[in-house]
Amino acid sequence: MARRSHQSLPKVLAIVLAGGEGKRLMPLTADRAKPAVPFAGIYRLIDLALSNVVNSRYLQVIVLTQYKSQSLGAHVTKTWRMSTLLGNYVTTVPAQQRVDKNWFLGSADAIFQSLNLIHDAKPDIVVVVGADHVYRMDFSAMVEQHIESGAGATVAAIRQPIALADQFGVIEVDGQDRSQIAAFLEKPTDPQGLPDDPTEILASMGNYVFTADALEDAVTRDREREGSKHDMGGDIVPDFVSRGEAGVYDFKDNDVPGATDRDRGYWRDVGTIESYYDAHMDLVSVHPIFNLYNYEWPIYTQHQPYPPAKFVHGSGDRIGEALNSAVSPGVVVSGGHIYASVLSPLVHVHSYANVHGSVLLHGVQVERHAQIRRAIVDKNVVVPEGSTIGIDHDHDRARGFHVTETGIVVVGKGQTVTP
Repeated sequence: MARRSHQSLPKVLAIVLAGGEGKRLMPLTADRAKPAVPFAGIYRLIDLALSNVVNSRYLQVIVLTQYKSQSLGAHVTKTWRMSTLLGNYVTTVPAQQRVDKNWFLGSADAIFQSLNLIHDAKPDIVVVVGADHVYRMDFSAMVEQHIESGAGATVAAIRQPIALADQFGVIEVDGQDRSQIAAFLEKPTDPQGLPDDPTEILASMGNYVFTADALEDAVTRDREREGSKHDMGGDIVPDFVSRGEAGVYDFKDNDVPGATDRDRGYWRDVGTIESYYDAHMDLVSVHPIFNLYNYEWPIYTQHQPYPPAKFVHGSGDRIGEALNSAVSPGVVVSGGHIYASVLSPLVHVHSYANVHGSVLLHGVQVERHAQIRRAIVDKNVVVPEGSTIGIDHDHDRARGFHVTETGIVVVGKGQTVTP
């Protein structure tokens, strides 16, 4: 697809929907918004969405927040600073009750209540993205297709096995024009496969491109629609589909600089503890699918003045080591053994401790002889000497820890670990 000249580029405003409550990620979201949940040691989930937006060269960005947004707002404010000389910005906007006494009633209502920001920016195109997925995407290619198609809305979609259709919003394409959406089905049990591959369906990624006037019209009408849940995927997209104005962008066509055949097309919804854990295990595999080391499409975040990670002691069985693991700055592994785990900044693992297949968030302290298996341990939790997590699930539940059906143990922020 040919690139447009700089003179003909449309004015684009990006809106990041970061108001998710994240109930399925509890207890990680007990004290923070879902987009503020840490990821891969040094990042927050919202950093991935914002990095995709700014790497796509869209530098006027609004982040709409709502639930428990203090830490999210602080992170965005401290980290995402643009050059105001050229009118660039990333700004957080909380629910303000601008229209009535209601907070945001859904993602579409969040945009409706923020139309003043669109009016101020005067964009031609509005890119709307979620803040809780792990992926890389060049939105400029999607914008180009949107403009050339003449659609009012374009939905990004990823191919998924047809057996998983009941987990997604599914897009059925027009038989004559595969770039046009014929139907949008919410978690169907008997979907049709794609014309070019009957074993796959197109699942909505929660990313959209709108012509600005069309978006304003759609969310304004939705506000008054009886029975609407005011949701972008559940209400706004079907509205465009019903009027024949909805297009689809196939994520497989997205070519991100620096991508390889192995990680091209990677996308994971980390909305559950299992998917969040699995995304971390992807990162620490010998050949990770999602490549953090793509320097042509970097993931930006705030880097604290922490010293390099340090591994000390190396005699007998008192060996400080981390294998197949991601270790952040400020970490000290002092005679403990780490395997297939992610250690966030300022984690300290003491002698003879063993951490296997786990995610330790900021400042976790693991004292001598402690054992941790298939667990997520939240910020600043102290794991006392000789204690265990993930070894005996009945014992974990008795101490108030969350244990998933697949056996992942989550120790929440502020929880006390007893032997």
